[in-house]
Formats: sequence, C-alpha cells, structure tokens
Amino acid sequence: MITLREARGEDAPAVGALWNPLIRDTDVTFWPAERSEADIAAHIAERQAAGHPFLLAEEDGALLGYASYGQFRGGPGYARSMEHSVNLAAAARGRGIGRMLMQAIEDHARACGHRLMIGAITATNSGSLRFHARLGYTEWGRIPAAGWKFGRYHDLVLMGKDLGG
Repeated sequence: MITLREARGEDAPAVGALWNPLIRDTDVTFWPAERSEADIAAHIAERQAAGHPFLLAEEDGALLGYASYGQFRGGPGYARSMEHSVNLAAAARGRGIGRMLMQAIEDHARACGHRLMIGAITATNSGSLRFHARLGYTEWGRIPAAGWKFGRYHDLVLMGKDLGG
C-alpha cells in the first residue's frame, strides 16, 4: 500500500538518493551540484517552517517520490502564488503516485488560501509536460535559454493551475 507522509530530517538520505541522480545525470533540474544530507534536511525544515509541506510517497518503507511547494517569488505580493516540485523514482512512474502527491499538495495549498500552483519545467522534459497537462496545468510562459547545464542552455516552461477556479 502506498502511503503519503510529511518528511522528517532523518529522511534526507532517502530523499538524496532519489534527488541527487536527477541533479547529477539529467537536465530536469538546473541545480549544478548534488545536495548533501544536511542541505536536504535544512530544505525540508525551511519548507515546513514556512507552513509548506514536504510530502513523501512510500511503499513498504521504500521512498517512491516526493512533492513540495514554496512561494513562487519573494515578497508579500506573491504570497498566494506557489511553485511546486515533484520527483518520482523511475520504478514509481506510471502508477498514479505523482498524481497522488500533486493532489495532496494542491489540497494543502487550497486549504491555506493559495491561489496559483506553478511548475517550472525544462522544455525537453516531455514526460513532465504531459504529466502536468493531464493534471490540468497549462503553459503560462516559456523562457528561452533560462538554464545552463551540461555545457548548454535550456528553455524553461512555466505551467500553472488556478487552484481557486
């Protein structure tokens, strides 16, 4: 059975085992270097201190994926616009786990009075673009050459959903 729960600091090694290969081996994130366990634990704590979840999907104690969100941009004018992150282990894809995680963070954001949920997706990540479209996200913008990784520029697609609609 798949369960969702809030991450804890001690989950940092498992989160890192899922996140760091994406950082190291893919352009789905423009983050340039792997994150240490201390960095991940601090990131989890920062999200939660701000009232934002960092949810884990597990099955039989194994991490299948995570999702979180934080304020899209700084300042009080953006206090109701959120940006999410969702990542799944390869073996978890196509099982509805991403949808479960996204539904949970969207429900949390709605309950907190947030209006928009935004995903910033590498333009070549067609799987993520399709995933978001299936969840009702639409393209709200495209920023050419926004990211630099692996010796080249990458376009960024902003996809969004109005949670109040």
